[in-house]
Amino acid sequence: MYQAEEKRYETMKYHRCGASGLMLPELSLGLWHNFGDTGVYENMKQMCFTAFDNGITHFDLANNYGPQPGSAEANFGKILREEFSAYRDELIISTKAGYDMWPGPYGNWGSRKYLIASLDQSLKRLGLDYVDIFYHHRMDPETPLEETMETLAQIVRSGKALYVGISNYDGETMKRAADILEELHCPFIINQNSYNIFNRTIEKNGLKQAAAEKKKGIISFSPLAQGMLTDRYLNGIPKDSRVNTDGRFLHADQFSEERINSIRSLNAIAAERGESLAQMALKWILRDGIVTSVLIGASRPQQILENLKVLDSAPFSEEELKKIDENSLAL
Repeated sequence: MYQAEEKRYETMKYHRCGASGLMLPELSLGLWHNFGDTGVYENMKQMCFTAFDNGITHFDLANNYGPQPGSAEANFGKILREEFSAYRDELIISTKAGYDMWPGPYGNWGSRKYLIASLDQSLKRLGLDYVDIFYHHRMDPETPLEETMETLAQIVRSGKALYVGISNYDGETMKRAADILEELHCPFIINQNSYNIFNRTIEKNGLKQAAAEKKKGIISFSPLAQGMLTDRYLNGIPKDSRVNTDGRFLHADQFSEERINSIRSLNAIAAERGESLAQMALKWILRDGIVTSVLIGASRPQQILENLKVLDSAPFSEEELKKIDENSLAL
């Protein structure tokens, strides 16, 4: 059985999640990719070991992560059972429901029926009595927000989650949700949204500002824009890249000449800082203290170690931030 590194807490930085008592590591591990049926189980284990040995205590899932939907939870549940059982109280495990999970009208969106049934299924796959954070995964235009939020409160009262979060919400809807959950005395502490140098939606839709005002945490996913903000695409699209091997979330038509030139310019700024493009992109998300944690994905343990170098990154100068904007905002 796995034995954790004794010095695992010595270098990681932990940040308070909004105004709550919960601290999250600066980097968290997302299991969106490479933990499903197509992944290699031994590699999944080694990635989890590498993460935890370096102070990454937060592992983020959703009901539909795979492929197949549910398989990431099942595989992580096996790792928990076989390797991590002694460390459960040192881990923050999250899951979500909101996207299509099973056939029919009760396997999607934000109804009480769907969210409670989905979490029950997730807990079985994970082999847990509770998760630390349970998220509603996306806004539902049809279900009353009060129903969805009351369901989150009920889930906490039932002991199946310690905290709740919402994902892919905009600023105005998040503020309404926060007000409802406050009335219900429900510990809503975190927003999960896509955020990176190329995708600044949360700046435009008010979510980032609203989270700061409401004293809620933010955890960002796709911090490297599905690999665009790495050195992988400096010379075009490699044959073994995710564009060619998966193609669900990253497509060849996203790599215009302007995009490639932008990636090269950003890489040059990172080189001037003495770091990789990925390291700079992760640091950029954390630059102003509003984002609590950054969710990294990985296909092998070495990538996690590379991303951990962000802990040593220097703060940005105003000039550097201006240059980054000049080479990304126009796209």
